[in-house]
Amino acid sequence: MNSRDVIILGGGLAGLVAGIHLINAGANVCLIEKDSYPRHRVCGEYLSNEVKSYLEFLGLDLQSIHIPELARMQFSTQRGHALECELDLGGMGISRYTLDHLLFQRFLKVGGEIIQTTAENCKFQENIFSVHCKNGKTLEANFVLGAYGKRSSLDKILKRSFINKRSAWMGVKAHYDNKDFPDDLVALHNFRGGYCGLSRTDLDTVNVCYLATYESFQKHGNIKAFENKVLSRNPFLEDFFQNSTMVFEKPLSIAQISFENKKMFENHMIMIGDAAGLIHPLSGNGMAMAIRSAKLASEALLEFKLDPNDRERIESNYTHSWKNNFRTRMKTGRILQKVLMQEKLSNISQSFVQHVPGLLPKIIKLTHGKEMHV
Repeated sequence: MNSRDVIILGGGLAGLVAGIHLINAGANVCLIEKDSYPRHRVCGEYLSNEVKSYLEFLGLDLQSIHIPELARMQFSTQRGHALECELDLGGMGISRYTLDHLLFQRFLKVGGEIIQTTAENCKFQENIFSVHCKNGKTLEANFVLGAYGKRSSLDKILKRSFINKRSAWMGVKAHYDNKDFPDDLVALHNFRGGYCGLSRTDLDTVNVCYLATYESFQKHGNIKAFENKVLSRNPFLEDFFQNSTMVFEKPLSIAQISFENKKMFENHMIMIGDAAGLIHPLSGNGMAMAIRSAKLASEALLEFKLDPNDRERIESNYTHSWKNNFRTRMKTGRILQKVLMQEKLSNISQSFVQHVPGLLPKIIKLTHGKEMHV
């Protein structure tokens, strides 16, 4: 049986980025992904410019696509009281449909191997991993990266602490045609039981992605009724839905989104992206965090030349880097979520921010990172 240097479980942003980075450095990498490309995912689709130079370093030709340049952020309370500020680094309005496909094509171009199946189990014995797949194959590698997203059947097999806790959150996403929505704006609108992000994408559509408590959603039975009776109580969202046409056949949704703390390693599998930790979407920077975590894990592996005998030092290096980069962001996201989910507290905090104009940019900065060095 041929053994790889690294097997990556999951072909989203984190998995593809890590694969490209490692292959560029000479590693033998196999990626396992059950879905085909291109496809849409539930995602806010705002990407901070902190990762732009790094993506170009990996070989992505972002200049060949018309990507809206996002320069402003607008926030409103449930009643529609709004604040606005400039984004320090700015960002890109790029759909996951486009970005994942670009990364997938780049991964293949640099010589990456993709197997379209599902990893059903992953065992670690005698300093080597065995990955058992749904297609009947068993693959071996010195290292495995868990890049399979928010939750997977593997989480149950690995007995991860969060997987058996029922989560209160669900996410919904669709693209809309709305010619009046500004090209340079990221909007975050609060509603009872959740919050909704809007921004224009490279597909000349406006991405609408919201997070809601399942308790608030189930009272209304379906997505359309929930949007009409709950989201539209916010006047900004009411105006948007009244003047927009959905271009998807139906919205995408995902349930059981967990924001519990997650371990960065499970039986020596290195977790990256959402598998390592999920920031509240209201912080608007999950895509950049997934990409950065892939870079950090790749650098930790390469620093010790992918030597399995240095596994302990690799894990220590990645843990230190991950905490330095994300601990403040995750903490800030949790605090913001608690504030925005309480209407009185949200109104009070916004009133305070209105009297201190420089505070909102500082809060946003706490959920973003510095430009990545390559």
